[in-house]
Amino acid sequence: MSLQSKASLADRGQAFGMRLITRAGGLDALKNPVLRGKVEKVLYRSAKSGFRAQTVAGRAFARKPGSGDSTRPASTKPRREFDLTPTDDQQMIQEAARELATEVLRPAAADADAERRTPDTVFEQAAAMGMTLLGVPAELGGVAEERSTVAGVLVMEELARGDMGLAVSIMASAAVANALANYGDSAQQATFLPPFTDEKEPAGGALALQEPQPLFDPLAPAATAVRQGDQLMLNGRKSLVPGAENADLFIVSALLDGEARLVIVEPGTTGLTVGEDPAMGLRAARTSSLELCDVRVPTTNLLGTADDHLDAVRRARLAWAAAAVGTGQAVLDHLKTYTVERKAFGEPIAYRQAVAFTVSNIAIEVDALRLVVWRAAALLDAGKDASSLIAQSRVLAARHGAQIGSDGVQMLGGHGFVKEFDNERWFRDLRATGVLEGMLLV
Repeated sequence: MSLQSKASLADRGQAFGMRLITRAGGLDALKNPVLRGKVEKVLYRSAKSGFRAQTVAGRAFARKPGSGDSTRPASTKPRREFDLTPTDDQQMIQEAARELATEVLRPAAADADAERRTPDTVFEQAAAMGMTLLGVPAELGGVAEERSTVAGVLVMEELARGDMGLAVSIMASAAVANALANYGDSAQQATFLPPFTDEKEPAGGALALQEPQPLFDPLAPAATAVRQGDQLMLNGRKSLVPGAENADLFIVSALLDGEARLVIVEPGTTGLTVGEDPAMGLRAARTSSLELCDVRVPTTNLLGTADDHLDAVRRARLAWAAAAVGTGQAVLDHLKTYTVERKAFGEPIAYRQAVAFTVSNIAIEVDALRLVVWRAAALLDAGKDASSLIAQSRVLAARHGAQIGSDGVQMLGGHGFVKEFDNERWFRDLRATGVLEGMLLV
């Protein structure tokens, strides 16, 4: 990347920071002095100097005892009636993610897909905007006053509208930080979370649930964990792990005593091997495999309960559905313009009934999926059972995501099959949303 491009990104980061400072100043949530201080640190850090790229994998985590009970984000304040309108706080976060997607992710997407890597500058801009800390309480070094699944799906949707591969690459680390914040005990939070909230060089991580087996069931992983005194011995294989080559921490799923559980595993642990595992889509996330052969970790690395594992699976599926909404919206936005500007037989192709109906169907499916995703997120924030709606979002993403991508290619004819347009990449990425497990967490 040229020096001019880097300077441009730095300027954008400064502009984003100043916009957010102005926008955030009057929000009720920021009357909390602790939260406001954290937000200001994130924003002024971006405006002044930007972030250094995360380049060191396998950093050492100093064991700490913790101090009493673990810290959790506060529950979302209940609303008096059914209302999916984002709050002022959520709109601020959504707008920030939208700017990041439009100004940073979309321009970098094609090269990132071709090179199978996320540019350091993209990580820096996302970190400078605080995107990876939205689910971490201010008391733990994050910027969250309360746990907001709605905010999480709004961010995931907007980032995926910019580019799903880059969005997954960015939010993979957020998934690990969220898991530690929401499932970890105080000692785990004190030991593993500080590097993720580090102001100068934030850590990266990956939530590894997916396995290379047909009809994979995340609640019955083939990977196993066996208790041996004060240690766990892990064996198995994880696939499609984003950014594994440079990750500082992994959270993997394994079957322990007949129950699926989450386990913290540090890179460099004896028996842990990272291998190549490229996929047809999500190329920018640079997916890899994890081989666990007699990997031993302390039993204190067991994260949360079996119910927490189930919660992580459901929230990951909701995150993927939100990503499908975002990329589906990108397809729709492009087609609405392209079909009007593209002419055949002396008139825009949008005047052709088959074309108009196809674009209309995409709009219907994207909005329908968005409604289900937002409703599920709102239920989770209200502390209610959202399992049915999450299942619906999963089915809709699997059924319509790939079709939206395919129609996006078809509407461009021969243009849809070449790299000049983004549609072929969107098609490949959308195929993932109904089949992948883990990686993301809202």
